[in-house]
Amino acid sequence: MKIGIMNNPSKSVYDEAAFCGQTGFDFLDLTIEGPHATNVDIAQLKPILDTYGLSITGHTDPCLPHAYPIQGVRKACLKELERCAVIFSSLGAKVMNIHPCYFCPPAMRKDLVSFNIEALQPIVEMAASYGLILVFENYKAPFDRVSTFKTLLTEVPGLKLHLDFGHTNFGKDNHEDFCGELGEHLQHVHFSDNRSRSDDHMPLGIGTVNWENAVNSLKEAGYNSTITLEIFCNDPNMQAKYLDLSRELIQELWD
Repeated sequence: MKIGIMNNPSKSVYDEAAFCGQTGFDFLDLTIEGPHATNVDIAQLKPILDTYGLSITGHTDPCLPHAYPIQGVRKACLKELERCAVIFSSLGAKVMNIHPCYFCPPAMRKDLVSFNIEALQPIVEMAASYGLILVFENYKAPFDRVSTFKTLLTEVPGLKLHLDFGHTNFGKDNHEDFCGELGEHLQHVHFSDNRSRSDDHMPLGIGTVNWENAVNSLKEAGYNSTITLEIFCNDPNMQAKYLDLSRELIQELWD
């Protein structure tokens, strides 16, 4: 099991990578999104990762309308996702995430899952061409339930599950449901806390997630891979403390 952190896209990606290494985490969950992580200079970032022995996982912009039912929009998003895939692959990533796309005309809302399935098929193939496994992250309805993910994973060969435990805390199906029924598809995990209402990205133990149960659910599913602490704080000193305490909690529960 490896514990990493995500760069805050509101800060310099290079400073965030150095912070990750200085605080002793195993990997950087590299998110490519605005305002300050849209463009990533591989030649500048790689030496920082190498200095601290950091590996990476790939995280894409959650606002991309990759499944919008206009082909021109989908093609533009696929091009942007390929740009990200090149960066991730060049930095040694093996996993690249993608978020549900909720953008569509209101009258076509009933077809939202189908739109995502159609759009995901070429994205999975593109990612694989760069040696990347595409993982789909759970979020709000209808992508907050096991039944939807069963359909996605069946209809899109090669797609895997990225389980965000903070999201399951305010979704329809909880982490026990996902781990119990889809554990074999689980490829990457995000941990952050909240109070069951919104995606607050708080330190573990502050909100209402039962972390002992969460860790046990992962272990029972046979998962022993990457866990990202998706926790943000404006004060860098407190950020380091919150992350360290959250890491300690995971390690204590895992042992």
